[in-house]
Amino acid sequence: MLKEFWESAPTSYKVLVFGAMGLIGVGIILNLIGNTSGNQGLATASLPLIGVGLLLHIAGIVVRGQTIRKNYKR
Repeated sequence: MLKEFWESAPTSYKVLVFGAMGLIGVGIILNLIGNTSGNQGLATASLPLIGVGLLLHIAGIVVRGQTIRKNYKR
């Protein structure tokens, strides 16, 4: 089911998923660099990136649910 959904998923869902993964990944890397180097500003600045990534992830879940619901009614 998951493979079938990904193959037929709308482009907006794929963009949301990859955008969310990218932002969360960059945020985590910046947070690790900031904390290991003692740069508290960098560590704090990475938190909004992680937050936006999580919001995009939630938006992707909503898009996927709407798409599945729309296709289920047929």
